[in-house]
Amino acid sequence: MKVVINGAGIAGTALAYWLGRLGHHVTLVERAPDLRTGGFVVNLWGIGYDALEKMGLLPRLLELQHHSDELRMVDRAGRTRGGYPSSVLLKLAKGRMATLARSDIAAAIYGALDGQMDTRFGDSVTTIDDDGTRVRVGFDHAPPQEADLVIGADGLHSRVRHHVFGPDTRFEYPMGCHVASFEAAGYRPRNGNAYVAYTAPGRYVARFPMRDDRMLFFVLLRDEYLAGGTPRDHAGRKAALTRALDGIGWESDAIVSAIAQTDDIYFDSISQIRMDRWVQGNVALIGDAAACPSLIAGEGAGFALAEAYVLAGELHRHGNDTAAALARYQSRLHAVIARKQKHAESLAASFVPRTALGVRLRDYTTLLMRLPVFPRLLMGRYFHDELVLPDYGI
Repeated sequence: MKVVINGAGIAGTALAYWLGRLGHHVTLVERAPDLRTGGFVVNLWGIGYDALEKMGLLPRLLELQHHSDELRMVDRAGRTRGGYPSSVLLKLAKGRMATLARSDIAAAIYGALDGQMDTRFGDSVTTIDDDGTRVRVGFDHAPPQEADLVIGADGLHSRVRHHVFGPDTRFEYPMGCHVASFEAAGYRPRNGNAYVAYTAPGRYVARFPMRDDRMLFFVLLRDEYLAGGTPRDHAGRKAALTRALDGIGWESDAIVSAIAQTDDIYFDSISQIRMDRWVQGNVALIGDAAACPSLIAGEGAGFALAEAYVLAGELHRHGNDTAAALARYQSRLHAVIARKQKHAESLAASFVPRTALGVRLRDYTTLLMRLPVFPRLLMGRYFHDELVLPDYGI
């Protein structure tokens, strides 16, 4: 079968890996000129962790993981007001959790493809014409080609979803926040391996130590702290972050200085993608393009890996009956992920409270995570997977 996958992030590379292993001809298309670097660090557990293990990539990625000793919540003077040791989350995940950069996951999977498929960087799908039997696909640069199946693995702002299912406004569910991240070299203080976070009403900023003496900064802003919406260029991102963080306390002066010096800032709205279906004819969606649970939920990478495995497995199980395979892929995962999305709604309020009282209550609540019973009560549902990955024999 000939398959075009638009997007070479975690979802796209994982699906390419499985389909290539099954002998399908895959064209992997990525709008960026190369694999993306940097970006967020994620905690991977549950079905995503299981999927990496099935791929045989877990040992390599465990070598690349970032280690954090604790989550530390501080006040504007830098005094500890909340938090808990990272071992609490590891225990909830039954020891099966890794802290990884999203770009490291995608790069490890892409490396495992071993150059065995047609990969096109600096290009993207522009047109999709599905006649029910074959799909004619147009690109920004490459000549059109025919495929048996087209997969949108191109993220929150998916081109494939837009062309086949409709505009983003039909499916995007804003969570009322924006997220930004950037790195700085040689930032001090470093505080060992602690993830340190400070919250002013409506604004959350955290730093996480990386390899090679780099520091990753992670910022969440309530939408009311962004005049004019999501900034689209680098200068606008710098200006928006500076306005939101300047003078809020803790290390804001040093962080604003780091913003002024950085040349790469990720900045986007925090949204979920909610769809009744992920399949239309011979086109399907996967990863954030299908069901972005939102960055706040923290399971997007894991879902992407699981979806790739299940989609490839169902195609293998159903042979030439692509329609049955796509239907089964959707039915296995849709309701499970929809429930996870619902759980994530409550997390926005805990990450970025609107009031000083809300911040204090949140910080004090995190201290309860140090007591034996409370981790399961407060966070157990986020670590519970309703789905066990099927054995497809692949």
